[in-house]
Amino acid sequence: MSYEIHRVAVIGSGTMGGALAAHFANAGLDVSLLDIVPTTLTADEEKKNLSLAQSAVRNRIVNAGMNAVLKSKPAALFTPQTAEKIRVGNLQDNFDFVADADWILEAIVENLDVKRALMERIDAARKPNSIITTNTSGIPIHAIAQGRSKAFKKHFLGTHFFNPPRYLKLLEVIPGPDTSRRVVKFVKRFGEDVLGKGVVLCKDRPNFIANRLGSFLGTYTMRYAYEHDYRVDEVDAFTGPEIGHPKTATFRLCDLVGVDIMYHVADNLHNAVTDDEARADLKPPEFLKTMVERKMLGNKTRGGFYKETREESGKKKFYALNLKTFEYEKPGKYFFDSVSAAEMADTLPEKLRAIVAGDDRAAKFVWDTTAHYLAYASHRIPEIADDIVSIDRAMRWGFAHEAGPFEIWDMLGVAETLVKMEAQGIAVAPWVKEMLAAGHASFYHNGSYYEPAAKAYRTLAATPNVILLKHTRVISENDSAALRDIGDGVALLEFHTKMNALDDNIIEVAHTALSEVEKNFAGMVVGNQGEHFSAGANVLGIWMMAENGEWEKIDEVAKALQDFTMRLRYSRKPIVTAPFGYTLGGGCEVTMAGARIVAHAETYAGLVEVGIGVIPAGGGCKEMLRRVVAPALQTPNADALPFLQRVFETVGTAKVATSAAEAKQLGFFGDDTRIVMNRDQLVAAAKQTVLNMVAENYQAPTRAKIYAAGARALAAMRIAIYSMVSGKYISEYDALIGDKLAQVLCGGALTAPAWVDEQYILDLEREAFISLCGQEKTRERISHFMNTGKPLRN
Repeated sequence: MSYEIHRVAVIGSGTMGGALAAHFANAGLDVSLLDIVPTTLTADEEKKNLSLAQSAVRNRIVNAGMNAVLKSKPAALFTPQTAEKIRVGNLQDNFDFVADADWILEAIVENLDVKRALMERIDAARKPNSIITTNTSGIPIHAIAQGRSKAFKKHFLGTHFFNPPRYLKLLEVIPGPDTSRRVVKFVKRFGEDVLGKGVVLCKDRPNFIANRLGSFLGTYTMRYAYEHDYRVDEVDAFTGPEIGHPKTATFRLCDLVGVDIMYHVADNLHNAVTDDEARADLKPPEFLKTMVERKMLGNKTRGGFYKETREESGKKKFYALNLKTFEYEKPGKYFFDSVSAAEMADTLPEKLRAIVAGDDRAAKFVWDTTAHYLAYASHRIPEIADDIVSIDRAMRWGFAHEAGPFEIWDMLGVAETLVKMEAQGIAVAPWVKEMLAAGHASFYHNGSYYEPAAKAYRTLAATPNVILLKHTRVISENDSAALRDIGDGVALLEFHTKMNALDDNIIEVAHTALSEVEKNFAGMVVGNQGEHFSAGANVLGIWMMAENGEWEKIDEVAKALQDFTMRLRYSRKPIVTAPFGYTLGGGCEVTMAGARIVAHAETYAGLVEVGIGVIPAGGGCKEMLRRVVAPALQTPNADALPFLQRVFETVGTAKVATSAAEAKQLGFFGDDTRIVMNRDQLVAAAKQTVLNMVAENYQAPTRAKIYAAGARALAAMRIAIYSMVSGKYISEYDALIGDKLAQVLCGGALTAPAWVDEQYILDLEREAFISLCGQEKTRERISHFMNTGKPLRN
């Protein structure tokens, strides 16, 4: 039997159910969101003389869940319009929605009896080939399916998403004892290809993989802090990026997730694993229980391990909880030699080795907690997984760690750390010692991983539709960029500066790349596999030139970027840009210059230059006119002003799209942009697009004409700018920047509307850019941005 999923029914509209419905809709699926019918009226409903029989009341719970989705921050939906893919209903009037569904996902209360009763109804209503899953995080999968039909059990399994599912990559798939292998394989591929997830197959053990290890790490770390008199903010100062963890570190993460959720997950796990050798370490600290009792639940109650406090000066600060007195205390300032050494290091292995080699409080904390975490992970094989790869991926994808436990162990040196661990009485699993005794010095080696059961290395399986750039041939490179051969006659231009900021070296390799592609390749992808596609131009370089009055040099830099983007656009060979993450300023301009865009769904694109006091000058203004204004003005007697105002608002307010779908709406990306849900597949998808374009006999576009609206449109825009200043919505200097932008968008000194060459607008861009760089307030804005990462309004 083949499986297809077009319609999903999500049962349970709480935080997780609503977020899952949103993510399925993001993936283009039709979604039904269902919840129970209320049994009593609210006071407000009684005032309105409503009854329990009326639809507004019967759907009250699911409507509240849907409203929470619409208001969620960060956004659960790619765009507000995505909500149109979701219909709501209740479990009494609309159970036929379940019968229609290809995938039925249960996300209701964590109560075994309630789940079983629901599964009995689903078993009777489902169509024969539908797949049924539970999002439980703590109840055994086999127990939920008990008593169900053979056909039901064949199609039933666990799918444990991490919250928020739009942003966290991990999907744990947990087969039951009777689940069809074909169903498991299908769900895994669907999760990867359609939902964009990193899928890990798990055993049906308490908390599966990520929450089992995450609970241990969290409870052990918190208890260690309490017992050794570490402050909350002190711990967070060295358990974040310094050790490859997110900025939320330890206690801020707990506030974000919810202290009550962290407590209940840990408490349930402690009660469920009576045979765990480290069960005592899994018991949540007593102070966590006290916090739950006192409703100190974190961000949702505006007080957990941190509380925003206004000091006498009026300045707001986050005070940290004293774990023993339960009083909030002024944040401290901490300096540790080991942390400083880690911050000076370039790579995670260097950072970790630097910090654990120290002898200060931070070094002792990180070593002791990490050592116990590594040992605990070793004992979980084969209980929760048969291989180390699944464990490492679960921790990376579920908690956004840079490395999983066995990857960390390799970074620190397995043999060296084992000696130190045993000296402290920390017991590791016997198979680790067997591995070392057999002459295998690391868990990973030359594309293979050590498998304890086989007592040998196994080759890491290639992932379908994934190209790893580090395994491709470099044709040419410098410190900032490289040209790579990614196979089948397709090249790739890769940036690798900090934040992939554009600089002279990138432009140099880019021109070499385009010449090479013209001669020897079918086409090219512009992409990389860093943290972000490109955060824009090298701001420091611009600031230094402006401070030194090097106006001709600034003009040369801007002209070089314009020439690069124009070469991309008019290349005889298809050039596909593959943005993801931050795609800002010059990065957005490079993206827009491609013949086609293949974007990761989580692409945050924008022309943000006004934030530092300038305007886009790498072709961004010209492209927005070409994409938004010019097509509309092909219609006879069309009014240009509404379209100009749209572009002016988008660029002048530095709007950043919160998804690739929104980037299409704003005009940064074209309607033909392909959106890829799984970032790991982005380069391969972009390469395939190049090949498809070649097969379709791609021809470079003819030179475009840009509609410049002229003096009357400029006057109208200046009136709008004046009104904004008069209403004190913007500063006088913002108005100056806005006026420069309006001049460029309207065609400068043109007295009447005209269709002009692209170069005409490009020249206006550079002229305005240089003029603004000459302003002292612009240099202040650039300096402020470099120091704080935030725009300055002066």
